[in-house]
This record gives sequence, structure tokens and C-alpha cells, in this order.
Amino acid sequence: MNYVLLIIVLFSYGCSPNHDKKIKDYKAGIISFNDSIPPIYVAGNFSDTNENVFDSTIIKQFFDSNPALNIIKNYVEKFYSIRHYSCAWLNNGKISEQANILFNRIIYINDHDIFYDAPYLEDYKRIMTQNEYDSSFTNELMISVQYFYFAKVALSGINESESKSTAWYIPRKKIDYVNLLNQLITNNEDHLNSTLYPQYYKLLEYLEKYSTINEQNQWEKLSIPKTKFIIGDTAAIIQKIRKNLFIAGDLLINNQSKMLDDELKKAIQSFQERYGIKNDGIIGRKFVEEMNVPIKERIETILVNIERCKWLPNETESEYIIVNIPEFKLTAFNKEEIVFKCNVVVGKSTNKTIIFKGDMKYIVFSPYWNVPESIIKKEIFPKMKKNVSYLEQNNMEWNDGKIRQRPGETNSLGLVKFVFPNNYNIYLHDTPAKSLFSEERRTFSHGCIRISEPIKMIKFLLKEDTLWNDQKIYQAMYSGKERHLKLAKNIPVYIVYFTSFVDEQGKLNFRKDIYNRDENLKKMIFKQLK
Repeated sequence: MNYVLLIIVLFSYGCSPNHDKKIKDYKAGIISFNDSIPPIYVAGNFSDTNENVFDSTIIKQFFDSNPALNIIKNYVEKFYSIRHYSCAWLNNGKISEQANILFNRIIYINDHDIFYDAPYLEDYKRIMTQNEYDSSFTNELMISVQYFYFAKVALSGINESESKSTAWYIPRKKIDYVNLLNQLITNNEDHLNSTLYPQYYKLLEYLEKYSTINEQNQWEKLSIPKTKFIIGDTAAIIQKIRKNLFIAGDLLINNQSKMLDDELKKAIQSFQERYGIKNDGIIGRKFVEEMNVPIKERIETILVNIERCKWLPNETESEYIIVNIPEFKLTAFNKEEIVFKCNVVVGKSTNKTIIFKGDMKYIVFSPYWNVPESIIKKEIFPKMKKNVSYLEQNNMEWNDGKIRQRPGETNSLGLVKFVFPNNYNIYLHDTPAKSLFSEERRTFSHGCIRISEPIKMIKFLLKEDTLWNDQKIYQAMYSGKERHLKLAKNIPVYIVYFTSFVDEQGKLNFRKDIYNRDENLKKMIFKQLK
């Protein structure tokens, strides 16, 4: 009996012969043979028969004869050990249809100028074109080796030490690659779905779309307008914008009109929302600058964020919180359902919010703000020298040799904070500075994360505790007395950094690389790029 292995084609980048060969330059960063190997995403089935069995010593002989493949020897040995050394690719004495599907994927990559440099690739091609097994089982092993190698090239991210060098401190997920492979052989596709962060799949779809746009050179470059265009205005640039918005999917029908009408305004607003800029439906300098970013740069951004997706676990079986720094958004999930979203303020470029994972453990109502030593020295002391009443005027006091701000509506932490203990002293909190949440670029904090809707967060965390009704929540927030409340269960909190992502409406979004994190990661992925 054959079982279908889930199919998703990864690198349909669509490079033309005249492309600047950016894909070829990713090889050193992508091929990373570490112990934590992502799941495979190639087409094919496996034979589940036990009739074609070989001796385990054949594996050793094979790798002795093909030493360039030794780097994946352990995975091959484990794979066949679990199968009791029965063949995976044999079907009635011929190479299976599924093996040919895999082969076609690899050839497709070569034909599209995407770098794939597996050892003994020519031997593999010869085996597949002959479409017959030999009695030594060399062909069986070569197909499996190429299968493993291709999967690793397609999905292995850069190693953990390199990801940390991009200031990403979320622990990398650990996956038993061979176990996953065998789960798929037994048709356990749910096991695959539970391994990869959902954004991974969504970004892959847009990678193909944008690659096609780039290959066909469909995108119009625009001149920066000297004036703004609003509803009713007519200009040649509007016709080009209409074309781009149609290609991007913001506009359903391109009537090629040069006038900015209601439908075009809605499409412009859709584009603006996807790029995190003011969605006023007006064509201005900022709008055109965003539209003028070359498509190949957008593709690079998508690839960078696909890489980041490989580093995250899939938390869709639990409640969790995601804060995406470049998006300035917090999203609370209950499994795959979004419970609520709200705006956030993150750290300034000089006080960057750290990318890490913590577990939300308790709520602090009416919190004190214990002023960090660095802020005391740089900000509080200079103000105290100019104004001897500064502490009292700002509801501050000395406490055990340090300065703290008393609870209250003017407290810098607002009326509540949410603690997930970590080494970076970062937490979520309310704020009296509500006006900052309407700013387009919300980088104003010293590293902690201010949230615009703290009451929604409280209700999300306490939804199973019937004792905490609205009245009790407000009393605790406005009591003026600090109170710690331990949560009944810990909630995972991920502070992430995605400059490209797909939203709940299925639309591709881009955001500014506010901390300049993308460039270093690009260099790691495209190590040969000059």
C-alpha cells in the first residue's frame, strides 16, 4: 500500500537566464546540516512493502563508495533501520512514480536556474532516466540520499548561532527529521502540519506570485509626484498605479483609467494598509516610494522572513501571544483563532526591543515603576538638578536607595503590567501616553512594550476565572495599591521580527526594517552575493 506524502514545492522562485543569480548565491546559508532538521517538502509517496529487503551492511558499503554523502549517513541509517531495511522507492521491480515526482522537482529547480549542487547528481540522473533497480540496491540508496539532501537544501535554515547573531534569541525548535519522515509514510499528515509556523506556508505562495511578477517584468516604476492626487484627479501616473495595484491584487479590475475614482481609492487604501502607512487613499510621495521598491527586493524580504519562519514552533494547539516588532502589533491567539489585536509601542533604535520567547506568568495591577539605573543616571538625575521638586511632581520617591514611581494614572507603566520573566527585563504594560498609539512609526520606549488595549489583555488572560468580572478588574487597576496576580497557566509570548507576513485576510504585508535586522540575515542567506 502506498501513502501520499504532503506536497508543497518550495523554490518556485522563477529566475530567468538573465536574472542576477541571487538564488544561486543563497547556497552557503541554506545548506546547513545541523542536528535540528526541518520537515521535508517535496512531492512523492513511499512504498510500504516489506518484500524488498536488503542487508544493513549495504548502507555502509554505499557510503564508503560515495564519501561526499557521509554528512547525511546517520539519517539514512536511521530511516532504513526503522523500515527494517525494506525499500522505499521500489514498485514491481521499477522505480516508483513517487521517486520520479521527486526527480522532476529537482530537475525543475535546475531548469529554473536555482542553485542545487547535490553530490553525485549526475549518477542520480542516470538512475532515474534508466528507471530500473540494480541488484545491489545502490539505486535505492541513491534516490533516498538525494531525497534527504534535497529536503535539507530546501528547508534547512541557517544554524542557531548565526540566527542569534541577528539578535534572534527565541530558542530554535528541535525536530526529529527521520521520525517525521516515517510519520508521513504512515499518512500522518497532521504531524507535518504541527511542525512549521503557519506563516511559512502563506509566504511561500506569495514568493511564487512575486517571482512571476519579477520574471515577466510586469511592475511599473513611477516618477515621484510633485503634488498629491485625490479622488477626481487625472494623470498618466494614475494609470500606471492602477496597473500595479491590479497586479498586486489590491484592485480586482483594471479599466486602465487615468482618473482616481472610488474603486482605485479603495485599492490604494488596501495597499497602504498592507505596507503600514496612513491609509488615506491619497497618492503622495510616501505611497509612490513604497510602490517603487523593486520587486526583486520584495522577493528578498519574503525569503528572509520565510527563513525566520523555520526558526519558530507551531503553537496552534494552545493559547499564545505574538508581538511583531516592525508591525507594531500584538496578536492574542486561542489556537488558530485570533482573539484580539492591538497596537503597541516598542523600543527606540537606541533601546531596541529584544527578540525572544517568554511565558506570561502574572499580572501586576496598579504597579510601581522601579526606574532602571540607566534611566536614573541619563534622564532623572539631570532633571533633578534643574528642578529640586522633580520627583514629587512626577509622583516618584526614593526606595531602598533607588527611585520608583508610585502607582496611579500618571505612572509610566499605566495601570497594569504583564510579566513573563526574562533576562532582558522586558514586559508588556499599559501607558498614560495614549496618543503615541496613533503614530505610524511607534518606536518610543526604552525596550519594554506598551499596549493600547490592556483591558482586553487582562480579559484574555483571565477568561477562565469567573471571579474577575469588569468591576473587579477596574477596582484592581485603580486601587493605587500594587497587587500581583499569578495566572492559572502560563501563556507563551513570542516577541518576533517579521518585515513580511500574511494577515488574517490572506493579504501579503510589508513593514519597514526598523532595527536593520534584515540586511545581516540576507548576507547570511546570500553569502556569495556581491
